[in-house]
Amino acid sequence: MQAKLIEVVEVAPGVRHFVFEAPNLTRLDFTPGQFVSLSGAVEGKTITRAYSIASAPSGGNRFELCLNRVDDGTFSPHLFDLAPGNVVEMQPPLGTFTLREPLRDSLLVATGTGIAPFRSMLKAKLNADSPAFTLLFGVRHESHLLYRAEFEALAREFPLFRFWPTLTQPAPGWPGRVGRVQAH
Repeated sequence: MQAKLIEVVEVAPGVRHFVFEAPNLTRLDFTPGQFVSLSGAVEGKTITRAYSIASAPSGGNRFELCLNRVDDGTFSPHLFDLAPGNVVEMQPPLGTFTLREPLRDSLLVATGTGIAPFRSMLKAKLNADSPAFTLLFGVRHESHLLYRAEFEALAREFPLFRFWPTLTQPAPGWPGRVGRVQAH
């Protein structure tokens, strides 16, 4: 199966949001929280890496990923060099890091690009009738609060959703939580 890159947006320094489609499928089924494995040739070797899906199932064949570039990494520089229209090999979605049914009040704790599966879950499951969700999201700097505007908008729209960002290296004047997620 192939994944074709549709769009790339830099969401923070060294972090990009990728939109892919599976062109040979009309529908890519997955459960929020699952991952896909992407493969490609790097220096004559096939490299495969797993990445959590950052979007909710859409009923179509598109999916989104949030990746940071690891400069001395094996595969992320390859993905960061892709241009829209390029393809990589892909395995179908897998994984059991998913919300259990029936849903109940949940605390979601993430750091960095680990926010991806929680974004998928919230986009799919958060609504006016859902249980309460609290998202505790830790990063070093305010510039790396990935999808911040989305989460703040969700918090305004849904009273049972709380977005709690925390920074380990805040700039002077940061009014929010400070420290590692474990402390909160």
